[in-house]
Amino acid sequence: MENVPEIVKSKALALGFSEVGFTSASMLDEEGSRLQEWISRGYQGTMHWMERRCEERIDPSTLLADARSVIVVAVNYMTPHRHSDESGSGKVSRYAWGDDYHTIVLEKLEALVHWLDTTFPGSRSRAYVDTGPVMEKALAARAGIGWQGKHSNVITREYGSWVFLGEIITTLDLPPDTPAVDHCGTCTLCIEACPTKAIVDAYVVDARRCISYLTIEHRGPVDESLGDQFEGWVFGCDICQDVCPWNLKFSRTSTEQRFEPRESMISPRLEEWSGMTEEEFRLKFDKSPIRRAKWQGLMRNVQIALRTTPRPAL
Repeated sequence: MENVPEIVKSKALALGFSEVGFTSASMLDEEGSRLQEWISRGYQGTMHWMERRCEERIDPSTLLADARSVIVVAVNYMTPHRHSDESGSGKVSRYAWGDDYHTIVLEKLEALVHWLDTTFPGSRSRAYVDTGPVMEKALAARAGIGWQGKHSNVITREYGSWVFLGEIITTLDLPPDTPAVDHCGTCTLCIEACPTKAIVDAYVVDARRCISYLTIEHRGPVDESLGDQFEGWVFGCDICQDVCPWNLKFSRTSTEQRFEPRESMISPRLEEWSGMTEEEFRLKFDKSPIRRAKWQGLMRNVQIALRTTPRPAL
């Protein structure tokens, strides 16, 4: 079959992906060394799963026998809504306003895997959406999707950093695309804007100080000196992305309706959420990324926000 790379990319775009690129399934030597250095400094916090299966993270070919290539995709999730500055309101990260991206992106990836299996008999492929030992940001940069900004998120020239990533490791031999070029230049807005100073150096984030990590992954109490700087965030944080010039100038509205905000998700009323029972939590956040924080974690975050943000006048 002629023009296989073009055919694969055309199919991926037709399935709803915003960007698609190819890279080899070879070792990520330089990126792997940076990961190991990051872990050695303890920047992963309590995300102990980052420490496990490092060999597989660094070498995609260990995840699928005879793997030759990695198809990397990006899905734009930006919706043109804004948080409220009204007193008594909290903030939820933009990526969690709608349905869980794992389900949405994986659905599209599995459709592409099925098409690959049918179109190229004898080939084998395996899909990942932040669900396995895959260095997806490094692979995205190597596949030309975008570069890792100084806040560590992948930035694309067409959509900014408002993208979800997904990967298909495959036995197909696809020509690698040119790696992305870093266009951050001398800009340090993301570093300067982070209230907890989690970006400890350009391209290096100490998760232990990151609001997204503390409100989603971290279990147990939050140091009061950090909680005082949450600025109303109860799930995730978008500050470093909100100030990025690439997002301010080049972001586009997503065509995926399932990313549109659910009711009261953008700027939740803190008093209302503070009284939520565990059962109400399960029902309200069915098929939502917010379930990741668990009920106890979300209630902790809401209490921090109530303590540190202005209350509405009685």
